[in-house]
Amino acid sequence: MRRRGPGLVGTMARTAVIAGTATAVSGNVARRQQGRANAAADAEYAEQQSDAEMIAMQAQLAQLAQQQAAAPAADDVTTQLLKLNDLKTAGILSEEEFAAAKAKLLG
Repeated sequence: MRRRGPGLVGTMARTAVIAGTATAVSGNVARRQQGRANAAADAEYAEQQSDAEMIAMQAQLAQLAQQQAAAPAADDVTTQLLKLNDLKTAGILSEEEFAAAKAKLLG
């Protein structure tokens, strides 16, 4: 009497190969899905950070605008001298132009 088919050991070996392949494939799929989820979470976090920075900058600009609006319209002499000095330091005014503006301001 001859047996037909692979027998018990052959069937066990084939089952082990199939199970191992299925495990490897499912592990790769899980890693790929986890990578995509991490990338999406990172992108969302970066967008939230960018939005938060934009809101903070807008708040600073609004505060600066309020401070400038609250400042008196006519600057006193000291403030004007400081502005002239800043222009000279920045290289916008020469020493002669600075001296002339200073003399005019001081009378």
